[in-house]
Amino acid sequence: MQGVVFNAHWLTYFDDACTRFFEAIGYEPNVAFFRDFDVMVVKAVLEWQGPARFDEPVAIAVNPSRLGATSLDLRYIATTAGRPACSATLTYVSVKPSTHAPQPIPAELRERLEARLIP
Repeated sequence: MQGVVFNAHWLTYFDDACTRFFEAIGYEPNVAFFRDFDVMVVKAVLEWQGPARFDEPVAIAVNPSRLGATSLDLRYIATTAGRPACSATLTYVSVKPSTHAPQPIPAELRERLEARLIP
């Protein structure tokens, strides 16, 4: 036991942050992900910068950093007590909720993501 967040847990934290991000830009997850669109991870790159210890609150900032025709990158910056802890870029493919077949990013979603795009 190292007394820090286990590395695999960061993906769980970032998945929850992704859900909250879509909620914050106007998509109710329990509706949108089943009716309007869904995304699936196809690549994850994580970089550990420092420990997040037991019971320390973790803040996670989420912003899109790339938009393609059917895929997008979300950039995650996790901090604890103002210190960098972990960052990641996750690449998602846009899929149709009922079939999980790749589909173009819906126009309305693209507009909302473009408004928050960081280089």
